[in-house]
Amino acid sequence: MLLAPEPIEGLVLGLDPLWVATALLVATYVTVAVEKINRAIVALLGASLMIVLGILTQEEALRGVDFNTIALLLGMMVIVGITRHSGFFEYVAIRAAQVSNGSPAAMLFWLALITAVLSAFLDNVTTVLLVAPVTIAIARDLRVDPYPFLFAEIFASNIGGTATLVGDPPNIIIGSAAGLSYGAFVAALAPLVALLLVGQVILIHFMWGRRLTAAREDRERVVAMDAGAAIKDVWLLRRSLGVIVAVTVAFIVAPAVHVEPGTVALAGAAVLLLLETWGLPPAQQSRRVQGGFAEVQWITLFFFVGLFIVVAGVERAGLLEMVGRRFLGLTGGNVAGTAITVLWLSAIVSAVVDNIPFVATMVPIIKDVAPSLGGAAQLTPIWWALALGACLGGNGSLVGAAANLSVAGFAEQDGVPFRFWRFTKSAFPLMLLTVAAAHLYLVLRFL
Repeated sequence: MLLAPEPIEGLVLGLDPLWVATALLVATYVTVAVEKINRAIVALLGASLMIVLGILTQEEALRGVDFNTIALLLGMMVIVGITRHSGFFEYVAIRAAQVSNGSPAAMLFWLALITAVLSAFLDNVTTVLLVAPVTIAIARDLRVDPYPFLFAEIFASNIGGTATLVGDPPNIIIGSAAGLSYGAFVAALAPLVALLLVGQVILIHFMWGRRLTAAREDRERVVAMDAGAAIKDVWLLRRSLGVIVAVTVAFIVAPAVHVEPGTVALAGAAVLLLLETWGLPPAQQSRRVQGGFAEVQWITLFFFVGLFIVVAGVERAGLLEMVGRRFLGLTGGNVAGTAITVLWLSAIVSAVVDNIPFVATMVPIIKDVAPSLGGAAQLTPIWWALALGACLGGNGSLVGAAANLSVAGFAEQDGVPFRFWRFTKSAFPLMLLTVAAAHLYLVLRFL
C-alpha cells in the first residue's frame, strides 16, 4: 500500500494544510491570469508563503524545484542567444520563406510539422527554443503577426513529444515505472499523434492560416533577399552550429548513459562560451560572458522556480494524491473506466499544474490499485491514458507545460505580447478536442 504523507508540523495558526496549500495555489494562478503583476513576482510570493506558513520547510521547497528543467532552460537560452548574434536564425527564416514563396499559411504548416517531428526526438523545450527565433524572424520579414505561428508550435511540440519515450518528461517517468520501451511508446502512441497533428494543422488553418496574408511587395522583397547576407559572423556561426549539433546528439544518447538533459544543455553552453572567449583578455572575456547570460529569460526561470515550489506545496499537503485516489475510487475496479478517468483527470490537472509532479504522484497510486483491476498486466492501457492525458493536457493553458512558458518568455523578450488569457481561451478548447480524440483512440485500440 502507498503510505500517506507524513503530517505537516509547524503550520501557522494550526490551519488545515490542505486548504491553505490549495488556497495559495488558486491565488497564485488567479493572479497570474489577471496579469496585473509580473508572473515571476507572483510565483515567488506564492512559493515564499508556502514556506512561511509552514506547508514546506526550506529544504522541502528546494527539493520541489526541478533543477533539471531549470538547467535545460538556462543552457539552451545561452546557446540560442549566442547563436542569434551570428545571424543564423535570420538566414534560416529567409530561406524558409523563399522556399514557401513567401506564403504565411505555408510557413504556418511547415513550422508546426518541423516542431512536432523534432519534439519527438528532442526535449520539446529545446525544440521550441530553437524554432521560435526563426519564427519571429520570418514573421518580421513578411510583416505578419508571429503569434499564430508560435501558438501552433507550442501545440505541435506538446503533441509531438507525446509520441516517444524521450519526447516529454512524463513519458520517461511512466516508461521507467511500467517497464515500457521506446519502441512500445512509438507503436502505441505515434499513430494517434500523427492524426492529432493533421487535425491541429486543419483547425489552426481555419483559425488563423487562411487569414494570414503578406503584402505582395513584402513577399517579393523576401523572395529576392540574399539569405547569405544575413550571416554577420561566419566564425561564430560555425562554432555555434557545432555546439548545437553536438548537444542534439547528446540529447539523443543521454538516456542510455544516464545523463540528464539539463547537464547536456549546461555543458553545451559552457563549451560555446569557452569557444567564444578563447584567447581574449580577461576583461573582454567577462564582457562576452555577461552578454551570453544577458540573453537568458530570467523572468521565465524564476517563474518556474516559484511555480515548482507552489506545486510542491500542494503535493506535500496531499491534494494531488487526494484528487487521484477519489477519482480512481469512482471506477469500481473497471479497467476501461479507470483508463478513461486517468486520461481526463491527468489532462485537466496538467493544464493547471506541472505534469511532472502529477505523474510522479499518480504512478504509485495506479500501481496500488492494480490488484483490484486484475493485476499489473491490466495496467497497460492505463499507463497509455496517463501519458496521453499528461502530455496533451499541457496544451490547456499558458502554464500547462514548460514549452509554453519558454515560448512566451522568448516572445515577450522580443517584443511580442504573449498573454495568459489570449493563449488559454484558444488553447483549452483545442486541448479538449485532442483529449476527446485520445479517448476514442484508447477505446478502439486498447479497451
